[in-house]
Amino acid sequence: MADIVKRTTLMVRDAERAARWYEQVFGMRRWMDTPFTLSGTQLAAGQKGDRTRLVIMAAEHDEIGMIGLLEWLEPRQQAPEELPDRIAFGAPIFVVAAEDAAATCARARAAGSRIHCEAHPWEVTGADGRRREMIGASFFDLDGYFFEVNQLVRVLA
Repeated sequence: MADIVKRTTLMVRDAERAARWYEQVFGMRRWMDTPFTLSGTQLAAGQKGDRTRLVIMAAEHDEIGMIGLLEWLEPRQQAPEELPDRIAFGAPIFVVAAEDAAATCARARAAGSRIHCEAHPWEVTGADGRRREMIGASFFDLDGYFFEVNQLVRVLA
């Protein structure tokens, strides 16, 4: 059996603000919200004794596809003043399957996101060789993480 990627954890400026964004934009729910003190061994960030807050957001599944929001409480972590407007090497690209890509994009805009690409139709050939009509949009969250949102319209013969 292959290993399973359960969660991606993102360093955020404000875990509460970020959690509200994921609730509003994607309809995710808080699965866990806890403070903890770093041991200084496993995480390649911060120092032993740093106090943090971890909020884990879940969608439909409690084991995969979760997003952790990690905020440094003490000492505060220095965050870049300007958020990216392009995807940099090493930065994740999150791909979201949406029921309504235009509505998801509208919710992201209302929640303060910078929209990169409005909802638009496009086509792709799937792994099975069949063409798919899609509607896609893309935007950055409040901490500069990039999301590609896709809605399957139909599978072509």
